[in-house]
Amino acid sequence: MIEVHSVSVLVLLLAVGAACCLGFGFVLQQNAAQNAPLGDFLSFRLLLDLMRIPRWLGGLALMVAGMVLGAVALGKGEISLVEPLLATNLLFALALSRHQTGQPLGRQGWAGLLLLAGGVSAFITAGEPRAGTAVTDPLRHWLIIGAVVGAALLMTTYAKRSRLSGGPVLLALAAGLLYGVQDALTRVSGTRFSDGGLTGLLTGWQPYGVVACGVTGLVLVQSAFETAPLRMSLPALTAAEPLAGILCGVGFLGDRLRTDTGALAGEAAGLAAVVGGIVLLGLHPAMPCGAGEAERGTPDLQRR
Repeated sequence: MIEVHSVSVLVLLLAVGAACCLGFGFVLQQNAAQNAPLGDFLSFRLLLDLMRIPRWLGGLALMVAGMVLGAVALGKGEISLVEPLLATNLLFALALSRHQTGQPLGRQGWAGLLLLAGGVSAFITAGEPRAGTAVTDPLRHWLIIGAVVGAALLMTTYAKRSRLSGGPVLLALAAGLLYGVQDALTRVSGTRFSDGGLTGLLTGWQPYGVVACGVTGLVLVQSAFETAPLRMSLPALTAAEPLAGILCGVGFLGDRLRTDTGALAGEAAGLAAVVGGIVLLGLHPAMPCGAGEAERGTPDLQRR
């Protein structure tokens, strides 16, 4: 019991450290991306342009550090445990944004904080995430991953073609779904490396899927940051990632959650509270509203 408890504490510290790096990194990236040329929307050229901005590079370095810490946490704990903890990155994003804007938390901020923290605690307490036997049937892997990636593709397509201002939200949702899949594939890649070393890792498709999801998700996130305020894009990103990760964890990674009526109710209530807290914190006045937002107007109209 002592060993299990110590592992859980280590996973907690790693996941919260990852959330801290991610939250700070997202704020710095959005500060830089909001001034990027709109002609680079949904293009890999956007990343090349942003690489010239020191603030964005600092944000990217923090995000990469967060992903590394998250990968280590995923290697030591269940994805259904780590994902809700990673969702607390919004708390750290809000903390940095408050420092920049000087806005107090107020009722909305405290309510969002309590909902997010309480929801994470409720989900973990009710579900008691634990490791199980991973599903070996590749068809199940591809069905779940295909459904999540397909949903992300549909959202991206609609965001690109739509003239609605909700496009950046769809891009952030799509990126969050891809990051959830990336987390799952990171877990599988870590297992392959532990079992077969570097050869076992590189002979599987999963590490290449990690890179593909990461790079594509980065383009989507920066395009969302470029065309909308952080309060519009970050909540969608933060909410979608844990939901996709938990789906993959339970769907094919073998994670187990309690399934009795009371536990399911607690898990559902916890996830609902997490999403509600994310929305309240994301809409907090302390979140950057984006320089030049009024002049740009609707992103899709400006690009045409």
